[in-house]
Amino acid sequence: MSHSAGSDDDRSTRVGRSSPESPEAVQYEFQGTQVVVAQGAYDPASITPLAVALRSVAEKHPRVVVDTVAVTFADSTFLNLLIGIHRTIDLRILAPPTQLRRLLELTGTDRVFKVYANLEDAVA
Repeated sequence: MSHSAGSDDDRSTRVGRSSPESPEAVQYEFQGTQVVVAQGAYDPASITPLAVALRSVAEKHPRVVVDTVAVTFADSTFLNLLIGIHRTIDLRILAPPTQLRRLLELTGTDRVFKVYANLEDAVA
């Protein structure tokens, strides 16, 4: 069975939502790997729910996939969060949209992060 980026199963949990405008972070397990879904726009005002979710998962799991297919905007705040988490665990980026892929390329972090087009490859 094939799973697309952003697919969910019955073990998903929604983590923190500080305001109606703040993107929430959905977390689930796929083939033994934790997946955190990043959704919406990320800047200093909206990063907290995702930061809390990623740090919590990173404390317990050596490998985490961040599904970024639904990220509509990301700035250096988002990038710095990923870099910080990447220093402590095997962090994998799933399906970055054009704007995020461009940010990764411009900063050279596309050579630092493991970036995947589909979930099956990201968890392999």
